[in-house]
Amino acid sequence: MGEKPVVRVVDLDLPRKPTSAIRTVSPTPLLEVDLEARGYGQSHEEWKPQKQEWFIMISLAIISLMVALDATILVTVLPTIAKALEGSSIDAFWAGTSFLLSSAVFQPVIASVSEVFGRQQLLLLSLTFFTVGTILCAISTDFTLLLVGRSIQGVGGGGIITMSQVIFCDIVPLRQRPKYFSIVLGAWSVGSILGPVVGGALCQNSTWRWVFYINFPFCFLGFVLGFLFVRLDSASELTVAQKLRQTDWLGAVLFLGGMSSALIGLSWGGIQYSWVSAQTLVPIIVGGLSVAVFVAWQLYVQPKSLLPMSIFASSSAVAAFYCALVNGLILFTALYYVPFFCMSIRSSSPTKAGIDLFPALFFLLPGSILVSVLTTRLGQFRWAIWSGWAIGTVGCGLFFLFDLHTNIVLWAVALSIFGIGTGMVLTSVNVGIQAISKAEDCAMAASMYGFMRSLGMPLGVAVSGTVFQNAMSARLALVGLPTAIAHDSERYIHVLHTMDPADPKRVAILDAYLEGFRGVWLLITLASASALAVSIFIKKHSMNKVLLSKYTAH
Repeated sequence: MGEKPVVRVVDLDLPRKPTSAIRTVSPTPLLEVDLEARGYGQSHEEWKPQKQEWFIMISLAIISLMVALDATILVTVLPTIAKALEGSSIDAFWAGTSFLLSSAVFQPVIASVSEVFGRQQLLLLSLTFFTVGTILCAISTDFTLLLVGRSIQGVGGGGIITMSQVIFCDIVPLRQRPKYFSIVLGAWSVGSILGPVVGGALCQNSTWRWVFYINFPFCFLGFVLGFLFVRLDSASELTVAQKLRQTDWLGAVLFLGGMSSALIGLSWGGIQYSWVSAQTLVPIIVGGLSVAVFVAWQLYVQPKSLLPMSIFASSSAVAAFYCALVNGLILFTALYYVPFFCMSIRSSSPTKAGIDLFPALFFLLPGSILVSVLTTRLGQFRWAIWSGWAIGTVGCGLFFLFDLHTNIVLWAVALSIFGIGTGMVLTSVNVGIQAISKAEDCAMAASMYGFMRSLGMPLGVAVSGTVFQNAMSARLALVGLPTAIAHDSERYIHVLHTMDPADPKRVAILDAYLEGFRGVWLLITLASASALAVSIFIKKHSMNKVLLSKYTAH
């Protein structure tokens, strides 16, 4: 989209001194040249960020921490919110899912629009959406307003996620990108680790509204950092009217409408309505048709399309995007159901449930950083994808051993293995997708990675919710207990805590909960194994690319 770049090469001196990274700062899709294809070898001299680039990377890390904190802070608080606002388990489910849905579908649109209107503008707009959504959530007196607020928050959160990805494509060469993007991943991991614990502590010691109040200082800091330091505006001379004409608005409407409709139908299926009901099937069919029209439109309006179809042109790309989808599905299913397991089966408080999630989130960061450093050093990424999926599948399988009497050693080992594997995949698939894509598509490929991973999150919560309810309902019916318990399982935790531990009814209900969790563990284990199998089709691609750009930071 936008003007075709007039290439400007910065500090390029290949004949005298071959190098795998040329300094440049750009807010546009980068032109990257494969050095190996030109006969240049890898140099030991690495690209180094300058002061302005450090400011940008640290600013994005701090803003990303805020989004990660908000994405996970509700995990341990949902039962409390459901009780306070007199909502059902379905309401609690949508409080989490609405954020994930809007976050996913808006990412490619925001990334594409930023090609025309500028990175900084779209980052600040995303922060505005996030702040407005946070305000609505904080003042909510019923679930309707809360869901509206969470949806708006999701738009902002998705924009922040995708702009972080795209801006790193603008300023860091591919070979060095994993190492420096680990700064953002580290901040994201810290936010993810603190979210469940902070949320649990706040709702135990004050009002649940503090899980939203806590965002306001971060929002203010985000605006300051984004305005002062993330200066990557386009040097284009286009007027606002010309920029509006350059944007594929019809494509944006088709994509947002189609994906939203399909995801809402998938989220309703088996939880709010039957999978064969009109309420479920109609949105899925309409959404699918809309996405099909969107794809045809993108092929017709090239090269000004919202989403370049060329990023899906190879089997390697399709396999890598599938891995991104499954990574999001598995990670957020675990983030939701592990604390839920702790609060129901182990009678943990919200704070304790957040702490029990520590091993997975704590080891996710080392796994990710290890891959970041080694892929930068080796210039290879496939080994990390394969190893990560193998380790992660073992970790998912160990979840089957969890029961009422699971000791702390088994718990910590299983979650640690899961965290390491998930962290390895998180980084390596991101790098792989960018290495596979064409130079001019790199930024949108990075954005699409974020979209696919974010798409997996609501899919994971929706599908696992169906699996959990069906498995739990079947066990309840088998022992003659009302299946309605399975449809209100989050709120029923408060009832479990008031029952005598030796009560046979309580034991039978807990056994039904366990059956539901086993269904979820089976789902993520099979999904992880399928991603391992699919990842075999990812072919070798070079990471030795030089950045060429017409833009500079200011």
